[in-house]
Amino acid sequence: MANGFTKDGGVQDQIDATVIDAINRARAHLHHEHNDSEYCLECGELIPAARRKILPGVEYCIECQEKQDAREKAFSSYNRRASKDSQLR
Repeated sequence: MANGFTKDGGVQDQIDATVIDAINRARAHLHHEHNDSEYCLECGELIPAARRKILPGVEYCIECQEKQDAREKAFSSYNRRASKDSQLR
């Protein structure tokens, strides 16, 4: 049963879209080839050997990784497609 602007099954569609978006974000973070560089791709600073050992294939220094994580978090933590609230903003 639909409520408001939502069609039948709309809530499940929104949940499915949220899960698909999360899967796509996770897949984007998978490294098909390990980055063997010792330097951050963003700022060019040396990535500490301990960080490279613990996180094989790491591409960013700690500071740049924190910035990258903040950008992704700001993007969206959940899907608001078909949400009545999103139409009001």
